[in-house]
Amino acid sequence: MAAPPPLTLKRSYRCVSSLQQFYSGGPFAVSDDGALLACACGEEIKIVNSSDASVLATLGGETEAVTAFTFSPDSRFLFSAGHSRLIRVWELSSGKCIRSWKGHDGPVMSMACHSSGGLLATGGADKKVCVWDVDGGFCTHFFKGHQGVVTCIKFHPNRLLLLSGSDDAVVRVWNLESKKCVAVLEKHFSPVTSLALSEDGGILLSAGRDKVVNKWDMQTYSFKKTIPTYEMVETVCIIHPGDGLSALLGFTGDNNSSTSAPIHFLTVGERGIVRIWSSESAVCIYEQSSSDVTLISDEDGSRRGFISAVLLPSNLGLLCVTADQQFLFYCPIKSAEGSFQLNMYRRLVGYNEEILDMKFLGVDEQYLAVATNLEQVRVYDVTSMSCAYVLVGHTDIVVCIDTCISSSGKTMVVTGSKDNTVRLWDVESRHCIGIGKGHMGAIGAVTFSKKWKNFFVSGSSDRTIKVWSFDGVSEHDGPEAALKTKAVVAAHDKDINSLAVSPNDGLVCSGSEDHSACIWRLPDLVSVAVLKGHKRGIWSVEFSPVDQCVMTSSGDRTVKIWAVSDGSCLKTFEGHTSSVLRASFLSRGTQFVSCGGDGLVKLWTIKSNECVATYDQHEGKIWALAVGKKTEMFATGGTDATINFWHDCTAADKQEAFRKEEEAILRGQELENAVSDADYARAIQLAFELRRPHKLFDLFSHLCRRRDSDDPFEKALVALGKEEIRVLLEYVREWNTKPKLCHVAQVVLYQILRIFPPTEIVEIKGVSELLEGLIPYSQRHFSRIDRFVRSTFLLDIVLSRMSVIDPEASMMLTNNDGWLLPFENGVHGEHNAPQSNGQPDDMLCESDTKVQPLVSTELEELPCSKKRKSGKSKKGSAKKVKLAKHKNGSDISVQA
Repeated sequence: MAAPPPLTLKRSYRCVSSLQQFYSGGPFAVSDDGALLACACGEEIKIVNSSDASVLATLGGETEAVTAFTFSPDSRFLFSAGHSRLIRVWELSSGKCIRSWKGHDGPVMSMACHSSGGLLATGGADKKVCVWDVDGGFCTHFFKGHQGVVTCIKFHPNRLLLLSGSDDAVVRVWNLESKKCVAVLEKHFSPVTSLALSEDGGILLSAGRDKVVNKWDMQTYSFKKTIPTYEMVETVCIIHPGDGLSALLGFTGDNNSSTSAPIHFLTVGERGIVRIWSSESAVCIYEQSSSDVTLISDEDGSRRGFISAVLLPSNLGLLCVTADQQFLFYCPIKSAEGSFQLNMYRRLVGYNEEILDMKFLGVDEQYLAVATNLEQVRVYDVTSMSCAYVLVGHTDIVVCIDTCISSSGKTMVVTGSKDNTVRLWDVESRHCIGIGKGHMGAIGAVTFSKKWKNFFVSGSSDRTIKVWSFDGVSEHDGPEAALKTKAVVAAHDKDINSLAVSPNDGLVCSGSEDHSACIWRLPDLVSVAVLKGHKRGIWSVEFSPVDQCVMTSSGDRTVKIWAVSDGSCLKTFEGHTSSVLRASFLSRGTQFVSCGGDGLVKLWTIKSNECVATYDQHEGKIWALAVGKKTEMFATGGTDATINFWHDCTAADKQEAFRKEEEAILRGQELENAVSDADYARAIQLAFELRRPHKLFDLFSHLCRRRDSDDPFEKALVALGKEEIRVLLEYVREWNTKPKLCHVAQVVLYQILRIFPPTEIVEIKGVSELLEGLIPYSQRHFSRIDRFVRSTFLLDIVLSRMSVIDPEASMMLTNNDGWLLPFENGVHGEHNAPQSNGQPDDMLCESDTKVQPLVSTELEELPCSKKRKSGKSKKGSAKKVKLAKHKNGSDISVQA
């Protein structure tokens, strides 16, 4: 036997895919190539990939439910309207509303776009029909005449005509050139639900809830024939020559070019089946043998199967939409006998309601069986997110589910429901092969045998546990064979929420609302131990795959591990902020994953009692947790109707961290090279990318000390994007709080405000909070500097009066004639002083300056630089100082 691979603890999981709600009923639209679905989901519009049900975009903005929308012919734009009466134009590439206008007095109920893409027709609950110029957003046509809500609307393919159907059982034809109603087609006796035109536009088919399809001649607007369908028709579609359906059915030629030629069309409605008709013989030439739809009854008692159908382009087949928010894709095929059939190849579920339980299915765990607030179990293909099939049989909500591969190699499913029964399903035949009756309350938990796989255990709200044997039961025993119980025990004082069978099939553990868990010996259900310690009800129990212990999770927000031998509590894990609803072992029993009412998923390591990671991907309680035995991927689901699939990314994250570290080393070396080359713009950019604020501060400090700092500053900052400017302002805010760093921070802030215009700075995310953090400290710094400058004036006065410092270098001195002489650095410049022999003023040079004689010839002492005098000057000895030469060669001197 090969040794097991070395154990590696999980460090992180990643949600790689999700199956979420995208359609809550109401309007929908299909793109021109069939690749996209636009679905109404509450107050939002979901753009969905039709291949895997992934939500590509969410378009919001409506304050109320969306009532109608349609794609443009090139599928670049989506037009929508709702109860707010606003008509919006969405650009799908950006997901933004590029245009909107109001036009109706009530909600818009139907919408159609012209093949040119320039005109949009809308019909509303206000009984009006409007045609709009898409680019201008103004109304080009305004039609009145209907006496009820306009339910359907359609442009003629070859003529400037618009057709509309209404609740008043009338179809009206509007001429867009004359802007008048040219025909009123009255043959229905109930609301008109659908309109269809032949390829050349010569034949019109109208369908309604009066269980008929009427055929009209569009040349003369005359009535041709009534085809009874015997069901309320929701949609009628004409099968054009060249379609995949037409080829397989054997329709030939361009027989739609004549109004007398037979027209073939399909209808869907309340029965939930697709039927194909010939208008010539008024007979059904194909009908599905069975419905793929769960029929829903309205308040008035009428059934609802299909609510709409669309013929997909490029031979993709047929799309039918059900009343329970499912999208069924059919492709036409021919059987071996040569008969025509519609094969359902994809089922997308728009709304799953609340997820109650789920388990992986099959050898490769490719499928996931999901129990929701419905009577049936949906089995999903994990890769395509398509609902592969549905297990139908219970008469009330399915609460719990478990799966196994039996000893004979068959994949089995067991379900428990509120109808007080358990059912055993064979996946291959997709039928119920056994039913267990006997519980007096709703089934709260079921679990299969782990070793022999020939029995399962059920627990109920009647507080009993039953062991059921299915050894020898198969689909050949007839439908729903009765299952027999091997043992029964009254186990708890309150409802039983969870069950688990030990790996050797020797024990079963039950968790209950009575705050206790009990361990029972199989097969006779003899009590072994009672686990008491939780303060609230226990929601899940599970045996360790390697140790003799059992794990329980409770409403008291804790997870506990107990010893099977004596029932003692070994470990307690705390961390959830609400009830822990599910917990399951990972990594051969060394770790476990838990989820709860707080919407959090937590990964734990048992040995260290450490919560390794916490994930928040749900918006409500997480009721369901399914762990794959092979890959140890797991799925979670809850009240938000979302199923998230989690994959172990420990190795990938480790490799990514190593790659980032290696890249950081290389970029760090590049940063040092840029600094050594004095390429400060590149160095600052690299420091930003590496998120090194200390290095960034050093670079800015160096630029502040340079005399030509303006140019490198501008070159470095201009290259930064808005996100980098935001990060830089965060750094500046941090530096500005420290007196030693505030000088550089103020310089950088000045350069940012100088280089970038205010309009760009305002667009930076969170700039208001950043500026609010900068202003108080900046005011404090400027106040401190101002106080310091003012204090230096007092020092100047004191030192000058003490004759400690020299007069100011650029002081003005006077000569004997009263002329004021400029001085620079203690030496007279090359100015031409006025002559002392009384020459006139006009003899002075232009550089000389004449002022009024001073009252005193003493030197005025002005604030001066702090240049200390020599020791001899302090004695106050008077000596001549040669200051300058006059033009005539005489010296000018003053007493020092």
